[in-house]
Order: sequence, then structure tokens, then C-alpha cells
Amino acid sequence: MKLRFTKMQGVGNDFVVVDGVRQDVVMTTTLARALADRHFGVGCDQLLLVEPTARAGVDFRYRIFNADGGEVEQCGNGARCFVRFVHDQGLSDRREIRVETRSGVIVPRLEANGEVSVDMGAPVFEPARVPFDASGLVPIGAREVDGYRVAPAVWPIDVDGVRVEATVLSMGNPHAVQFVADVAAAPVAAQGPRIESHPRFPARVNAGYAEVVDDVRIRLRVYERGAGETLACGTGACAAVVAGIRRGLLQDKVRVATRGGELTIAWAGTDNHVILTGPAVRVFEGEVDVDALLDSLPREAVPEADPPSGRA
Repeated sequence: MKLRFTKMQGVGNDFVVVDGVRQDVVMTTTLARALADRHFGVGCDQLLLVEPTARAGVDFRYRIFNADGGEVEQCGNGARCFVRFVHDQGLSDRREIRVETRSGVIVPRLEANGEVSVDMGAPVFEPARVPFDASGLVPIGAREVDGYRVAPAVWPIDVDGVRVEATVLSMGNPHAVQFVADVAAAPVAAQGPRIESHPRFPARVNAGYAEVVDDVRIRLRVYERGAGETLACGTGACAAVVAGIRRGLLQDKVRVATRGGELTIAWAGTDNHVILTGPAVRVFEGEVDVDALLDSLPREAVPEADPPSGRA
């Protein structure tokens, strides 16, 4: 069968967006991986599936699949492309929509200047909720306030015998953020996958490397869980700014320079929520023959555990 899709990007973080409202879509690990493949499929960092929702007060359901086919909780750049997509496709004329994700409801908004802002909710630092196994570790810089220990969420993690000091938090998905002197020289390719699959992160983790330019600007690279290093990571930008503010390095509104462009992150206000703002661009639209695509995959690219059909 034929599957219609739209290719989109937000500061170089690229997506295949599939309308599951007006066409029947059964997404599987194999199909998501095939569509994301840059040689045999369309090619993307993540696949985004727009679906109807039965939840009261919510406009759409938003599902996210990494390039390796795994379904994940959240994607900030994807959320911005999501709201642009539903507007471009005529699925909604609201400038602000409520969207159901695996990690809760988010509220992206199409701004008058064409950029998209997303309320990403409040960051989570409790290790068990990230999730992060902190057993046997002592947080760096912990202090006593009114008889309670307050930790700035900086944890010493052994990575192949090297002590890594990372701020660990969740922005709807798990992040481990390091601050480095020169992000261009950071060991993203060598160390990133080791952190991503570190046993202390049972759901794996996004490994971020941030360089502070001044108190309102950082440079950032992220080795994303299930996708490798990408040109940008929206939740990674949120996590890095939150980590920098929490460590006293940054103000409450920061420009984040990624390899694909700039994002603005703000963490302020009484609700403790993080606001992500940046562009969302439609690249092209297309149609793919799902059966032909799956039949063309090399045998080793088809997981044994996936359902035999995988057809939408």
C-alpha cells in the first residue's frame, strides 16, 4: 500500500511526519526503521506519527520513533514540526494546540513570526523518575538547606574508567549533560554511545555536551538515544540550559547554537516550565510504497521480533 508523508526539519533535526488521522497507519519497529533509513528509505532522525486522541481536552496524539525504530517519550524539535504540520495540512486552525505524548500533554504554539514555541513542562531531577540508577553515588556539590540535602543533580559517572560529571535530568526523556571547554573538540562520537547505553540509565539516555559562551549563550552537541549525533536536539537544548541555570552558569533565557541552527530556551516563571522556541520547516511531501520499501530492506535490517507484516 501507499503511505503519504511529509519531510520536515527544525534547525537541521529532520523528521518524516505521517498523518495517521486521514490514513490508516500501523507503525512497527521495522517500518519506522525502514522509513528513517537514509539509504533504503526516506531518511530522518525521527519519525513522527499524528493520530487522533480519545483524551478529553486534547487535540491530537503524538508518537515518536527514533531512527532505530524504538518509540520514545518526547522530542522538542519534533513537537514544533508537529504543530506546523497540522496547520499546513488543515488538520487544525488553532495557533495553540494540546498534544498527547507518552510523557504527558504538551502545548505547542505557532507564533506570529512563523516560529513555534512549545511548553515542554517542568524538568525532573529525581533519579528514579529520569530514570537513573544513582545507587552508591554521592552527588557533587550537595549541601544542607533547613536540614534537607539539596543536590544540583551533578553526578560522577564512571564511563570506561573515566570519571564523567554530568547533570542528569528528564525533559520528558532522559538527559546527561556535561559542560565542556570546547564543544567542537568534545568526544561526542567516541564517548556519546557509551553514555547512551550506560547501565545506570535503564531506558538509555541522550548525552549532551555544552559549551558556555556567556551567561545567555551556549553551544551544544547531543548524541541522541537511538539516533546518534544529530544536527540539533530540542529536549537536549532544554536540558542543557536547565543544567546551566541550576549550576549558576546561565540566566533564565538562553540562545542555544546547535550544528543546525539556533534555538531559544527560557526557564522561568512560577510554574517551573521550560519554553522552547525555534523554526519548523516543511521540506517536501511524498508517497512511499510500503510493501516495496520493506521488501527492499537487507535481511539484517529486519528485526526477528517484529510482526511479520509491518504494513500500514
